[in-house]
Amino acid sequence: MSLLEISDLAIQAGPLSLVDGVTLDIRPGEVVALVGESGSGKSLTALSAMGLLGEGLGVTGGQILFDGTDLLDMAPDALRRLRGQDLAMIFQEPVSSLNPLVPVGEQVAESLVVHGKAAPAEARRQAVEMLRRVGIPEPERRARQLPAELSGGMCQRVMIAAALISRPRLLIADEPTTALDVTIQAQILALMAELAAEAGTSVLLITHDMGVVAELADRVCVMYGGRVVEQGAVGDLFATPRHPYTAMLLRTIPRLDDAPGQELFAIRGSVPSPRDWPEGCRFRTRCPRATDACTARPVLEGGAHKVACFHPVKGAWEAQA
Repeated sequence: MSLLEISDLAIQAGPLSLVDGVTLDIRPGEVVALVGESGSGKSLTALSAMGLLGEGLGVTGGQILFDGTDLLDMAPDALRRLRGQDLAMIFQEPVSSLNPLVPVGEQVAESLVVHGKAAPAEARRQAVEMLRRVGIPEPERRARQLPAELSGGMCQRVMIAAALISRPRLLIADEPTTALDVTIQAQILALMAELAAEAGTSVLLITHDMGVVAELADRVCVMYGGRVVEQGAVGDLFATPRHPYTAMLLRTIPRLDDAPGQELFAIRGSVPSPRDWPEGCRFRTRCPRATDACTARPVLEGGAHKVACFHPVKGAWEAQA
């Protein structure tokens, strides 16, 4: 049984469709990566699961089931009790997500105290230890400091510590290592993998870094233009991508066997504005394989490896054509 199951999710801002028919699931202890360019709807999908969509945004269709309960029908107080205990999120902009007036150690310890998992003194001790585990030097001293006294990278690690400390059943990580150097990034990824193994935590990993996906994820869900275009096990998707967009994303990764001086591959154009979504397949205006058939909407279909495309490709390097 899936721990999180999103079905036909639709999100709008007034008349504009931002997310359209997104369906994905995460099983207990599984890491699912949600990938795609900025503007694909990845973060909106995650924020809807947390009940944290901004003003003017609304879910207009679908279900978000957590352990069989629809989060969209849950009372605000019940959802708040779930957040921080069973559901946790690492936000994309840690500096703006931390309370500027509260020492970071107290913010990391907060969920343990609020949900009755530890007394304040024990929660502070665990917070210091978690700050140490995410690579913050002198954690006892840093725990007493305000966010403004820390660098952006340290604030990112504080956010990660706050999300991990309660050992949630589901962790949503939105670009969790963007502000971190390579050494700390590897440490954080290892810690997330350790948590998933130890506590059976499921992880929804939102990222544009396909290297991180290859290292950490069990399955991958590719989004474009507010829709899911491909889903599959990480090995299958990397070896035999089916959607042209996925193949082209993988082609953008530099390879060790590329010829010296070879021009890096790039996907031409950018994700259209929701005001200008193309009719039918939303990738067709950038796709080298598009035909008149693509003016209709393709259906996401298949077995374990699903694709929404009228002209699926056979492998990653076909994207060069």
